Amino acid sequence: MTEHLTADEVLAAVPGLTHTRLAAFVESELITPLRREDAGAPVHVFRRVDCARLHLIFDLTEGLELDDAALGVVITLIDQLHATRRDLLAIARAVDAETPDVRARIGSAIVRFVR
Repeated sequence: MTEHLTADEVLAAVPGLTHTRLAAFVESELITPLRREDAGAPVHVFRRVDCARLHLIFDLTEGLELDDAALGVVITLIDQLHATRRDLLAIARAVDAETPDVRARIGSAIVRFVR
């Protein structure tokens, strides 16, 4: 798999996905592919993360039969969860860079707030 995938490569990688459904996911901004010029015409290219996201979206719509409204809610919640995870990882790295006494004070403060 190359770094960027064409629409045809994405369709081959996500069994059952059609050009129509792919276009609908892009139009609804559930997927935000990159735009590149190909022979002077703009085309979408997809990152590996887009392909993974398409697998998930397709599974949710086809496997769990979520309608567009429910799909939007679920994807928004997943995006929020990923953002929170990224933020917590940044905080953990910042705390880890501190001295042992600062880390201990932060740990104690966290325990007090979690209770």
